[in-house]
Amino acid sequence: MKKAPTIRDVAATAGVSVSVVSRVLNDGSVAPATRERVVAAIAELGFRPRAAARELNGAGLTIGLVLADLTNPFFARVADRIVWEARARGVQVVLMTTQEDPHIEAETLATLLDRSVGGVIATPTGGNIDQWSRLQEVGVDLVFVDRSIAALENTDVVSIQNDASAATATEHLIGLGHDRIGLISGPLSTSTGTARIAGYQAALARAGIPSDTELVRGVPFRGGAGADAVAALLSLPEPPTALIVANTAQVQSSMRQLYQMGIEIPQQLSVIVFDDNPWTELVSPPLSVIRQPIDMLARHSVDLVLGRMQGKLPVGPRIIEVQAEFVSRSSSATRSVASPTAHDAVSHP
Repeated sequence: MKKAPTIRDVAATAGVSVSVVSRVLNDGSVAPATRERVVAAIAELGFRPRAAARELNGAGLTIGLVLADLTNPFFARVADRIVWEARARGVQVVLMTTQEDPHIEAETLATLLDRSVGGVIATPTGGNIDQWSRLQEVGVDLVFVDRSIAALENTDVVSIQNDASAATATEHLIGLGHDRIGLISGPLSTSTGTARIAGYQAALARAGIPSDTELVRGVPFRGGAGADAVAALLSLPEPPTALIVANTAQVQSSMRQLYQMGIEIPQQLSVIVFDDNPWTELVSPPLSVIRQPIDMLARHSVDLVLGRMQGKLPVGPRIIEVQAEFVSRSSSATRSVASPTAHDAVSHP
């Protein structure tokens, strides 16, 4: 007995994604020429739209998950939660990683064009705008998580309130008497890097504290650049008395460098990190953190991409920014003018 054609068969015959077929079946917005190809494919295959109900409700669908770096604990947890959320809805996930490399990202996007995925959740490196646009042009629904690309303004985005989170951390330190606050962020080519620096600078401005460019270090996510940034900051003629590590991937590298240099926290340097790993509470002293709500990021991302694929959301991008939680612990304290500076520790180990 011949197997009845599926919505995937229609998509393959028409040369479009499953989500485009879904929009045609639900009278959604589709280019006339594309609609004609889908209708022709339905007729050619003898596809019965009512038989697609189960697929259109989620079961049988596949989404791509493209994350920047699974060695980064943050993205490893994001991947775990997104897969869990998708599986709970009967949706399969194809997981791919770009290792923060735009060239690998370009190859990954080319691979996804050849796969039968109707939607993609991704953390972009910041480049490959043409390739991301091509993915959308062929009808693949795209949701960026954690980061975004300004040039792709019609893309759904789920992230934390990056500028507000950095401002909260900065204001906390200012309230403790610190006016020399170092910041280690991600690269300026990423939306998280620029937004966190902007939030930090805005908090300084509101407090009437001049922003010193020497205190801001935008470093890559991979490698040990956090350690180099810490060493450079503490070697300044006027080193910071407080430090915010807003590059999640460089938290461990940065903290390892501080411990190796013998910096006393918080006596010589108050520290706040963007991380919510259990170890941040177990070290001595426990670290003050910006805790990112990974469960919410995952849930919103999956809901958005499935809503698009099933034609349930109106036209126009959705930007969802969830609030991160600031957790104050023992690594941040009132500035003490009597205690030795971080610079003293570097000069006289």
